[in-house]
Amino acid sequence: MPDFSQLPSVEKLAQALAGSVSLPRPLVTGFVKQAQSQWRERLARGEGGDRETIEREIRSGLRSFASSRLQPVINATGVLIHTNLGRSPLGQRAASVLHEVATGYSNLEFNLLDGKRGKRAGYLETALAVLLETEAATAVNNCAAALVLSLRTLLEPGRDEVIVSRGELVEIGGGFRIPEVLETSGARLVEVGATNKTHVQDYGEALTERTALILKVHRSNFYLGGFTDEPPVPELAALARDHGIPLVEDLGSGALMNTDELAPIDHEPTPQEALRNGIDLITFSGDKLLGGPQAGIIAGRADLVARVKSEPFFRAVRCDKLILTVLQECIDDYLRSKGQEHPDIPTLNFLALPLDDLRARGQSILAELGELKSELTIEETTSQTGGGTMPRAEFPSLALRIVPSGMGLETLSQRLRFAEPAVIGYVQDDAFLLNLRTVFPSQDEALTRALRDALA
Repeated sequence: MPDFSQLPSVEKLAQALAGSVSLPRPLVTGFVKQAQSQWRERLARGEGGDRETIEREIRSGLRSFASSRLQPVINATGVLIHTNLGRSPLGQRAASVLHEVATGYSNLEFNLLDGKRGKRAGYLETALAVLLETEAATAVNNCAAALVLSLRTLLEPGRDEVIVSRGELVEIGGGFRIPEVLETSGARLVEVGATNKTHVQDYGEALTERTALILKVHRSNFYLGGFTDEPPVPELAALARDHGIPLVEDLGSGALMNTDELAPIDHEPTPQEALRNGIDLITFSGDKLLGGPQAGIIAGRADLVARVKSEPFFRAVRCDKLILTVLQECIDDYLRSKGQEHPDIPTLNFLALPLDDLRARGQSILAELGELKSELTIEETTSQTGGGTMPRAEFPSLALRIVPSGMGLETLSQRLRFAEPAVIGYVQDDAFLLNLRTVFPSQDEALTRALRDALA
């Protein structure tokens, strides 16, 4: 018979652990109760474990669970759009307006002029269309939803085929693949061309009475090199127009600025360019290079956008007041900055940050840490855009290089992750690096304090 006497009392252990984590007491009790139940099953299977071992494992599991709660971190990885760290941070102005709207009531669907029911997102949709220089635009809660919704809308009974180049059958984040997205929308995939080369003739030969649209997918998270070719968008647009079918493109990254003017990296195609080249409907992300909240933007021909908004599925993926507020402020920032360098958006600021600024901040941090025995220097390194965008985009950056004294690199990494706020860096060439490009200047003091405590 298993010895269940080794199991600790749920209430006593929960009471003992409640002070070690900043979690609601009922949540701690529920966690301990579930862990005890799992241990009961393990003991029943003949697995050994004394009371001390069981309590130690439950305590460790609770700490791990508590650390999974969403909380601020200092991103010292140098990756601007870090999916694991929340992608693009919001600007202070957008965050301030979000706080005002989120903590009170708003005119989400209320017309202040006549006192009647108003149009949700009417202001945002107009501002988006003006910024993108197109007929109409709208937004949903993420880019995958934008693509699925657009495909569902444009399919008709007897016209459900979607033509895609084999070189654009990409896999996006989370293991989702374009063929699976098409299947979800109810479309039948028609592949054309080869992986490395697709010609406009390939698209033309695939057109039938069942063709609903031609879909282009921007290769934002990988690139093809060498013996490659694809038709210019204006040629493909002319083909689609001659046959009376829409040409749709999923741009993914949402770069509204000329990236090559902000940093020494490639030019990322913009929605404005795609629309000018003849794309009828585009979709792209709000929380990548645009620098806003998680959202999917749909823009292009007014009749197509109107059809998308009339699709019943639109309501299931529409934006709430929080997304609409932040996206509205981001788009306003872009419109206000027209003719200037770039809007005051963190992702763009990080991208354009001069090395001299990073060097001055790094030297200031080192001066504060001068008494530590560990080896601390400033090292030249690179940063990446991240977030499944611009896979070849690496540009110069600077990092604090730390070779700790009396501890291993993994120990230092763990200590920094346990700091408040947590500091996330990386190991490279037998040293621990903190890339300063993605650290806000306002976080330098907290970063210095966390380093001092970790290396003490």
